[in-house]
Amino acid sequence: MNKSEQKRSIYQHFAVVAKALGHEYRWELLELIAQGERSVDSLSQFTELAVATVSQHLQQMRRAGLVCSRKKGRFVYYSLADDRVITLMGGLRDVAERNIAEVRQLVDSFHGDSSTLDAVDAHELLELLSSGSVILLDVRPEQEYASGHLPGALNIPMEELQERLREIPEGQTIVAYCRGPFCALSQEAVELLREQGLEAMRFDSGYPEWKASGLPVQ
Repeated sequence: MNKSEQKRSIYQHFAVVAKALGHEYRWELLELIAQGERSVDSLSQFTELAVATVSQHLQQMRRAGLVCSRKKGRFVYYSLADDRVITLMGGLRDVAERNIAEVRQLVDSFHGDSSTLDAVDAHELLELLSSGSVILLDVRPEQEYASGHLPGALNIPMEELQERLREIPEGQTIVAYCRGPFCALSQEAVELLREQGLEAMRFDSGYPEWKASGLPVQ
């Protein structure tokens, strides 16, 4: 095999990885798996997809090196192959948002009125945490929080937030975060907190992006 053929062979393998990301269900599954190891049954319940459908998508992503699996009893559990999968997804997302007008419009529509959904990036959040001026609120389910979270974050799942508002210390700004840029939980949390007269904003990414950037986690 000459150099030209070798190069095309390498590109062919790169294309396999790209093809494995070529379905919206797989992006949704990766977002969930990025929170921590998940069983096929659990992923089926979260996405409301048939177990067989979830399994087929996961197997294709496993063959492409995006996820890995292990079997325990009758259950199969999946996790990300490594954090660079999150970096890859972030790069593709940035290209799409920057260069495709329809994507920009959809993203703007998803996030709604920016005046009610002030967002901070990782750099700004680090500065706020260093100053001790904010309360970090993780509104993901308890299982996801237990698998890993930002240091010092208080976990109150979104569905319990209304009833547990008294657990949030008073007098500080609240920064809510969840699974990633397109997880609506943090948006819902900010809206609820502001309706209660509390100062709140959201982290513009999520736990997986924070971890993939090499920032500290618990």
